[in-house]
Amino acid sequence: MRIRRVPSPPRMARFHIPPPALPSPRLRGRGWRSWRGPRTWAGVDRRPPPVRQGRSRPATAATTSAGAQPGTHTEPLGSSADPGPYPRSSPCAMDWQPDEQGLQQVLQLLKDSQSPNTATQRIVQDKLKQLNQFPDFNNYLIFVLTRLKSEDEPTRSLSGLILKNNVKAHYQSFPPPVADFIKQECLNNIGDASSLIRATIGILITTIASKGELQMWPELLPQLCNLLNSEDYNTCEGAFGALQKICEDSSELLDSDALNRPLNIMIPKFLQFFKHCSPKIRSHAIACVNQFIMDRAQALMDNIDTFIEHLFALAVDDDPEVRKNVCRALVMLLEVRIDRLIPHMHSIIQYMLQRTQDHDENVALEACEFWLTLAEQPICKEVLASHLVQLIPILVNGMKYSEIDIILLKGDVEEDEAVPDSEQDIKPRFHKSRTVTLPHEAERPDGSEDAEDDDDDDALSDWNLRKCSAAALDVLANVFREELLPHLLPLLKGLLFHPEWVVKESGILVLGAIAEGCMQGMVPYLPELIPHLIQCLSDKKALVRSIACWTLSRYAHWVVSQPPDMHLKPLMTELLKRILDGNKRVQEAACSAFATLEEEACTELVPYLSYILDTLVFAFGKYQHKNLLILYDAIGTLADSVGHHLNQPEYIQKLMPPLIQKWNELKDEDKDLFPLLECLSSVATALQSGFLPYCEPVYQRCVTLVQKTLAQAMMYTQHPEQYEAPDKDFMIVALDLLSGLAEGLGGHVEQLVARSNIMTLLFQCMQDSMPEVRQSSFALLGDLTKACFIHVKPCIAEFMPILGTNLNPEFISVCNNATWAIGEICMQMGAEMQPYVQMVLNNLVEIINRPNTPKTLLENTAITIGRLGYVCPQEVAPMLQQFIRPWCTSLRNIRDNEEKDSAFRGICMMIGVNPGGVVQDFIFFCDAVASWVSPKDDLRDMFYKILHGFKDQVGEENWQQFSEQFPPLLKERLAAFYGV
Repeated sequence: MRIRRVPSPPRMARFHIPPPALPSPRLRGRGWRSWRGPRTWAGVDRRPPPVRQGRSRPATAATTSAGAQPGTHTEPLGSSADPGPYPRSSPCAMDWQPDEQGLQQVLQLLKDSQSPNTATQRIVQDKLKQLNQFPDFNNYLIFVLTRLKSEDEPTRSLSGLILKNNVKAHYQSFPPPVADFIKQECLNNIGDASSLIRATIGILITTIASKGELQMWPELLPQLCNLLNSEDYNTCEGAFGALQKICEDSSELLDSDALNRPLNIMIPKFLQFFKHCSPKIRSHAIACVNQFIMDRAQALMDNIDTFIEHLFALAVDDDPEVRKNVCRALVMLLEVRIDRLIPHMHSIIQYMLQRTQDHDENVALEACEFWLTLAEQPICKEVLASHLVQLIPILVNGMKYSEIDIILLKGDVEEDEAVPDSEQDIKPRFHKSRTVTLPHEAERPDGSEDAEDDDDDDALSDWNLRKCSAAALDVLANVFREELLPHLLPLLKGLLFHPEWVVKESGILVLGAIAEGCMQGMVPYLPELIPHLIQCLSDKKALVRSIACWTLSRYAHWVVSQPPDMHLKPLMTELLKRILDGNKRVQEAACSAFATLEEEACTELVPYLSYILDTLVFAFGKYQHKNLLILYDAIGTLADSVGHHLNQPEYIQKLMPPLIQKWNELKDEDKDLFPLLECLSSVATALQSGFLPYCEPVYQRCVTLVQKTLAQAMMYTQHPEQYEAPDKDFMIVALDLLSGLAEGLGGHVEQLVARSNIMTLLFQCMQDSMPEVRQSSFALLGDLTKACFIHVKPCIAEFMPILGTNLNPEFISVCNNATWAIGEICMQMGAEMQPYVQMVLNNLVEIINRPNTPKTLLENTAITIGRLGYVCPQEVAPMLQQFIRPWCTSLRNIRDNEEKDSAFRGICMMIGVNPGGVVQDFIFFCDAVASWVSPKDDLRDMFYKILHGFKDQVGEENWQQFSEQFPPLLKERLAAFYGV
């Protein structure tokens, strides 16, 4: 059996949550969220940075283009060609005054920039480019923001935001008097009467600080901290607002020696304000301290007990923003200082149960995070078991759509298939390179760099209470398993058959959420539930139909394990109808669920292929842009799942014309090529010789895409100011489709390779700086080695050193594919591999001995070492003792196939050369031999000779003592198969 690539899992389709508040069924098999770092759930940022007033506003010409690189200007100021009369040079910053005519021009520009008229916007952009050539222009902007109180707030704030963009783009080139004037004005006016202006000044201060200025502006933090003591509320609030933004943007720097650890003063200062009479100030104070929890800042750890005590005192604060920040703090403390919370855990859980039902949804959402985090702690089961009876109904209740959800989701719109998608509906998605893995590996490769992917949920991409409640129920189901069901089942019955669709829909979501954790306990109920869910696929509400698709996909494994006519056939029939639903959201959910079903059912679908293809092909004419991309995924997954069974003239005739039509319609620079190329890659691999009539134009276009991208990359490297960096995804996808062609067409690809410069291009791609490009290059190299080695062989001397340097497990998938390609080259080179053994052997031995190396890489490494030993035993055998134990343990679990066969022949030949190398670990060799179900006769003879040779060498008595260590099953198998 050949090594196959798992095609870029998980692909786009299953990452789009069917109904937006749903977990995607495609994420890590569990389908909820990816954790660490910025916390995300199905690609949605779990803790979005707080929306800062005045920091984000609709893009205007002013805010988008403010900041062309300042240059020199030789026109006399005030001439007709000049944008405005500005002084040429500033005296002392504090003495600066604007020219009245210049000020009026700036104000007019700010007014114009708020115009919706695109022609006016263009004029504004040109004006801004001119004005940015004068550093003094920035003095006018800060003057409008801080001093021109007669102007309306939006105009003043916009002036500050343009200045912020200028600071971001080229603060380093501001003359010192200009920079000083801006900094002084900010500090003098942080207490402006307008909250919008205070927020804008805070943003400006933070932007200056983030340009490396915290070190260059030593008076900033002391002055802001000092202003906190002001009796004027606006001054205190403005200073706190600025400090909160600095804490968010520069938390690590504040706790560093570079600034003499100002946090040692700031944390105790912030804690004093937890008791301030103003809720806004209390909220700022907690938010500031919260920034340092996850990094375990020493200054905070030194004051941790005071912090927790103050939090408890604010637990029932009247202000929702304060309660939200208290909940956020407790959730983070649960992760980093659980030791300090354990004594109070019962009270904290009771508090969070109340807050998860808070009438303010933002507070409820923040509290709901607590259950997600607690589920990851070892103490979860112990501390939470007695509270499940209260918690489960609260989470289930939180899983209903809110009225605002339904409005945003257009939940009352049943048929929208004719409405074209807007471009913002289609989020950017990225191709993931292929990873070579062994045939028994159904799951994705461990540790692959693409371990997480984004969800692209549209209208409600925010993390909300419904999603969080569902995610919490999922993780708790994985902790408590069947123990959860007594609390859930009585609720479920009432939900699933409820007359109100919103309640019924939430019940179906609950059923999907517990699918993984409670699967065993749910099995007795599934024969009744699955038909009910299949019935829900015909519900009159689109949101019920779409959630039913998702939940059924979560039980696809069980469905497939039953006799096909019982559930698989009715489910498949109904899902195919939903693929042609009149509602776009249902189409998407059904396509996604069907792809999951395809992966589970594999060749069980072969009898229905004609019907499946009719439906998928009909959808081509029906789908709008976004769902079309998901349809490609369903077709690609079908090809992966049924393989060569797709290679029938009748099926090819149905499938290929619409795919080739789309292929011809798309331009080389259209990103819709990504999913289409991925799909074609799977189809080419499945159709094998059936793809021959289509292969030439497809092959040529892929080579062109690689060539174009490499040429663009070279131009960008040489002249970055003139050319844009290319999107290398085009090259990655093209390399992967070439791999699919080589794998599917085998020897037939030889003529195409002969007529192209692909080997030269491959040499460049293998040295690309981007790991994903190298990963796909090595996959293609391995496939070409198998399909047409005649074209690879002349390049081996150049390729092998590159392969050797990429045996770096820091890039798991790159290393994996390079290892696999080396193994394939061994099998073609034979003894001629000898000059290259030392280039790669030490790295391979190091990888196989590394702790925590992912299983896929271990197996590929073991096979490649075995193959090297097979073709060059004299060179590899001396190192036998260094790798024999991990070699045996990593290959004992893979099923019999060609790769395993060649690797074991290699190990037997190396034992022949260096028998002493295996003596200490001989029990592991025995175990690995016993893992074979049916080795070929000559391989069985090799095993027999080694086993009996060892037994004869040590003598009967020693062998008896040695074999006493064997587990009973191993003893039986060796006696039965090899008579030892």
